[in-house]
Amino acid sequence: MIIEPKTRGFICLTAHPKGCEQNVMNQINYIKERPVANGPKKVLVIGASTGFGLASRITAAYGSNAATIGAFFEKPPTEGRPASPGWYNSAAFEAQAHKDGLYAKSINGDAFSNQVKAQTIDLIKADLGEIDLLVYSLASPVRTHPDTGQRFKSVLKPIGSTFTNNTVDFHTGEVKNISIAPGSDQDIKNTVAVMGGEDWQMWVNQLKAAGVLSNDFKTVAYSYIGPSLTEAVYRKGTIGRAKDHLEATAFNIADALKDINGQAYVSVNKALVTQASSAIPVIPLYISLLYKVMKEKGIHEGCIEQIERLFNARLYAENLELDEAGRIRIDDWEMRHDVQAKVLELWNNVTTDTLPKLGDLKGYETDFYNLFGFKVDGVDYKKDVNEMVEIPGLQD
Repeated sequence: MIIEPKTRGFICLTAHPKGCEQNVMNQINYIKERPVANGPKKVLVIGASTGFGLASRITAAYGSNAATIGAFFEKPPTEGRPASPGWYNSAAFEAQAHKDGLYAKSINGDAFSNQVKAQTIDLIKADLGEIDLLVYSLASPVRTHPDTGQRFKSVLKPIGSTFTNNTVDFHTGEVKNISIAPGSDQDIKNTVAVMGGEDWQMWVNQLKAAGVLSNDFKTVAYSYIGPSLTEAVYRKGTIGRAKDHLEATAFNIADALKDINGQAYVSVNKALVTQASSAIPVIPLYISLLYKVMKEKGIHEGCIEQIERLFNARLYAENLELDEAGRIRIDDWEMRHDVQAKVLELWNNVTTDTLPKLGDLKGYETDFYNLFGFKVDGVDYKKDVNEMVEIPGLQD
């Protein structure tokens, strides 16, 4: 079939297998040129199919020849209906990994569930024995608690008062004002339940209890802080409370790992176009201005560049630098004073008419469509493609 992008708001309803495959190959080729000295050898990635999670799996596999297990929740294809992009990403990664002699298997299901945790532990025991790195990169708007069965839904809201600022419809380029009512105490609790650190800790606890963590085991989860421009709706909003909980959880996990000399970190990453960030009001406008500034300064990074730097310059470097709150910071280039000062200057002058000159909306839009395998260089979108792609190492 010929697959074209069909969008609704901040999501794309279709995905292109060849475009996703090319995206994965571009990331693999980038990492092949940048090996990770003393990197991990047996890796589990939770949320391994898109964004930072996919980049982490690729970096581990092709940076240090690691065996990787990926857990994710993706929609498989049916006749005449494409799969979700993460499905095609994982299929492309595993096909290439197997071709290159690398161990790669995947589990598709609800990573919040005890069933998927148990299935993953069984796979580790059978094939790897143990793991030396767990990457927690799960991004989901809802969570069913595995013990109580209660279903939680996260919200993106400020706390305390209504937030009003500019945003952009990146499909039309229209800059407009938006107001978001504050979240309730229940909204905060629900968002923390979904996006906080409880599930990360559950994963580590169950893996440790099963005896599948190596000595000197590491685990890292991903977070974001951002600038003052976005803090009311992000870091000081409901999602910020969840990130606070996630970051506090790292210390609890580290304490629980002391007997195996284990380490737990949160990495604060750069603002990038992801399926999650596209849903956050104000963020698309901020990112389009940020891209413009960072590209002009020659310091722009995508997911794969960020994660390669995390592995090489932080997580597996001789001296790991942490901030005053004990976090890894690879948002350091984004948060540079000169970068943020320029973004703020542009923000104060941006309108629908000035955005094409002041921002990089085209770059934002391209990155958005790339997430779903569209507008990728080197792909002929006029050709028929087989939507029925299988993931070679997918476990039943």
